[in-house]
Amino acid sequence: MTRPYRGKRAVDLALLAVLALPALLLGAVCALAIKVDDRGPAFFRQERVGRGGETFRVVKFRTMRHDAANPVFPDASRITRVGRVLRRLSLDELPQLLNVLRGEMSVVGPRPTLAYQVERYTPEQRRRLAVRPGLTGLAQVRGRNAIAWADRIALDLVYLDRQSPFYDLYLVLRSAGAVFGGGVEGHPTDDPIARID
Repeated sequence: MTRPYRGKRAVDLALLAVLALPALLLGAVCALAIKVDDRGPAFFRQERVGRGGETFRVVKFRTMRHDAANPVFPDASRITRVGRVLRRLSLDELPQLLNVLRGEMSVVGPRPTLAYQVERYTPEQRRRLAVRPGLTGLAQVRGRNAIAWADRIALDLVYLDRQSPFYDLYLVLRSAGAVFGGGVEGHPTDDPIARID
């Protein structure tokens, strides 16, 4: 399939309705912890590439020191104490529900990438841009950053061919277990420059 399945936006909105209240409460705790641990804003925004190659600003909880010169690069020495916990539990991604609400992302789909990464796509890999990027996806369930760059994209393309409302729900449920399964730290060996999720 080279485009979102019919009704995918409705599925996103239904999942948002279920997740909104717990996400708001948990997000408030995360934001307070960030502010107590390190002076500076609770949120971090970065330009990513979405559906059809359109760019948008992804929203995340800040996990690096406010004085970090380049927060794109995951230098472990610049990650705050709270930031380590947020990354380990993927709670730094929670604000991206706002991106889902605005229609820039979906709950399930390929993770949004940086422009330089999209420039490296082969024609087949560019199919990844046929759907909105997601909070979670097949690559995240299968191992996240523990998987090589090319293999992650291959899993994203598998998702494109299998996507359906039931498959999205399955991946959402599997994602909860994947949070505790590792693969958050580090980078694929063939993409050493930046951590894209």
